[in-house]
Amino acid sequence: MYDLNETIELMTSADYKDRLKAEYWQTKIRYDKLCMMLEKYEAGKLDFKPTCPIWILARQMKWMEGYLNGLEVRAKIEGIDLG
Repeated sequence: MYDLNETIELMTSADYKDRLKAEYWQTKIRYDKLCMMLEKYEAGKLDFKPTCPIWILARQMKWMEGYLNGLEVRAKIEGIDLG
């Protein structure tokens, strides 16, 4: 697992495989954080009030999930280890 700062080198690589890994991990990191935020919201433990409706954030999470799935399928087809 990476944090966002650790993906910078991959994102700026000349190798498209590294850039795909960075794209995947950047999205995964943001997706995981959004999931945690929505879980806290549902549990009544979120320490702030979102400025946009929760349904928009939930929809964003689903879109991100689909995007991650697409990147995973592409990586598998192209033989790219996302680890």
